Amino acid sequence: MELYQLRSFIAVAEAGNFTRAAEQLHITQPALSQQVINLEKELEHKLLHRLGRRAVLTDAGKTFIERARRILLEADSATKEIRDNPHAESRVTIGAIPSVAPYILPALIAQARIEHPHLQIQAREDFRSDLVTGVLDGSIDLAVVATPVHAAALSVKPLMREPLLLAVGRDHRFTKKRCIRAADLAEETFVMLGSTSSLTEQVRQFCGDHQFEPRIGYRCAQLATVKSLVALGAGIAILPRIARSSKDDGLLEYLRLADTKPERELVIIRHLQSYQSRGMTQFLGMLRAGALQPTSA
Repeated sequence: MELYQLRSFIAVAEAGNFTRAAEQLHITQPALSQQVINLEKELEHKLLHRLGRRAVLTDAGKTFIERARRILLEADSATKEIRDNPHAESRVTIGAIPSVAPYILPALIAQARIEHPHLQIQAREDFRSDLVTGVLDGSIDLAVVATPVHAAALSVKPLMREPLLLAVGRDHRFTKKRCIRAADLAEETFVMLGSTSSLTEQVRQFCGDHQFEPRIGYRCAQLATVKSLVALGAGIAILPRIARSSKDDGLLEYLRLADTKPERELVIIRHLQSYQSRGMTQFLGMLRAGALQPTSA
């Protein structure tokens, strides 16, 4: 039973005529007649007597029309309540890869508490492959990941491009070298995230593009650990600019390579068929408005 069938039945009963009811509903008379016939078949009762050009309620029709009116009233009231409720659709589940999440999620949640106090944000930090799976199965509304992303069912929208910087300890020999080239990194020990990290994938690709395999001395679960080991002089790292912090001053030096400018692209992924709720729109607005604005390097 569909709401449009109830509306059609009520319109005919009130107009007393199929032609006038069809005109009011802006549909053809055959289409209207078929809707009422389908409703009668589903109820297994005739609702209207067809008396020439007149349509008159049967006993079953008289009983049913009041319930039909109440059903439509409830449906219309529910629709109005949702549309007028500023708190409806205020929940959003977001995801971000580990090399992004610590630097945007706390700030966005804090901002939301001020600008959108009724917005309920649930956050998930995970690797790109798991976030893609979450968006595809509907457990995550949207996620910020690094390219590449390959899934036909996803909407992939660019968010920003950011440089990848060479991070070394303050006593590393590179701090005294005026010109550092990609080839100079070949004999260094790298500190990296785990093998499933998209950042690790990008660093390995960068090294491969410059004809060497990175010598990995340490694998870490968090960028904070990577930075701590680099600060101790255990190795070097290639880190996204977003990871640079004032807390690194005196501990780390961020350097640029003379012969290349590695970078990564961050994108927002959503399911192509997902409905963009009010909460999602509010979150996207904050995200695009500057949560990832690059700092000076």
